[in-house]
Amino acid sequence: MEVRLLMATTQTFAFIGSYADAGGPGLYACSFDAAEGTLKLLDQADGLRNPTFLDIDAEAGRLYAIMEGQDAEGRKCGAAAAFAFDSAAGKLRKLNEEITLPATTCHITLDRSRKFVITSSYHGGSISLSPLAEDGRIEPAADVHKHEGSSVAPAQTQARAHSVIVDRANRYAVASDLGMDKLIVYKLDLANRRMVPHSETSVAPGSGPRHFVFHPTLPFAYGINELNSTITAYAYDAEEGRLTVVQTISTLPADYQGDNACADIHLSPDGRFLYGSNRGHDSLAVYSVDPATGRLEIVEYAPTLGGHPRNFGLSPDGRFVLVANRDSDNVVTFRRDERTGKLAPTGSEFKASKPVCIRFAEFKA
Repeated sequence: MEVRLLMATTQTFAFIGSYADAGGPGLYACSFDAAEGTLKLLDQADGLRNPTFLDIDAEAGRLYAIMEGQDAEGRKCGAAAAFAFDSAAGKLRKLNEEITLPATTCHITLDRSRKFVITSSYHGGSISLSPLAEDGRIEPAADVHKHEGSSVAPAQTQARAHSVIVDRANRYAVASDLGMDKLIVYKLDLANRRMVPHSETSVAPGSGPRHFVFHPTLPFAYGINELNSTITAYAYDAEEGRLTVVQTISTLPADYQGDNACADIHLSPDGRFLYGSNRGHDSLAVYSVDPATGRLEIVEYAPTLGGHPRNFGLSPDGRFVLVANRDSDNVVTFRRDERTGKLAPTGSEFKASKPVCIRFAEFKA
């Protein structure tokens, strides 16, 4: 009798969120050619106002996007939409929308169990925890935390929560508050559908912490600071849920004199290189990571070949970096040298109106 073993294969997709009116497309689903680093549009969703930031549950075939909603009195508020993604057909199907916060939101992330979404509001200085139903629909927020505080820069007259990132053990989550110049660590009590404030770490006044990333294997983490164009390296005690500043390093060349504001930050899959985006200098700052200390050393400043690189993404295999240049309406592909970390443009460009966020996901074929 002949026995055949069927090997599971995966297919890589890229999803793009953008600034958009509800009347036009704002969310894009693309196939990704892992050999060439190119994108091909498969589907797009309209009906959402400013679906700028996304997260993916590839195992369940679901996508979550923030959007601008309206409350019962017609006031703008933060909301999120859930979609099912059929990887075989390449199609998105909306499951539902739900209000998440009283003010508009700027970031969304799933916890590691993929049973909750956490959203952040820059304008409202607050974060929320929303459970997910079994079918993937977003339920009403179960826990909301409003930050209180300010700092020294004109943009820091109030708290401005910009993102929340969950650690590898799904025990703690780090909220970067640009307005307070603080990282606030929450303990996740998901059994009781709540987040408990646990510890705080301050950065230099006027820094403006925006996005954050945990190292995939080592006890380090990194935050990009929007207002003073720096990246801060932290030692992370995963048992105690505490961050300690190790180093702060500029994202800009010493001779650069123009305006700049930082945006996004990512590590390579192997954790050897760190990337941060500069809006103004319009570049990605590339650093090597010291595995013993977590400290960073600059490798290069790679031009993004477009204006205002809001966010970017590394392909799952780490071979490509795709940069969303909001003001030039393009997503540019770079090939990544896995030995040096350096980037080289491939010549591939995907046109999209005001792209902001790129999320890769591998789906079983």
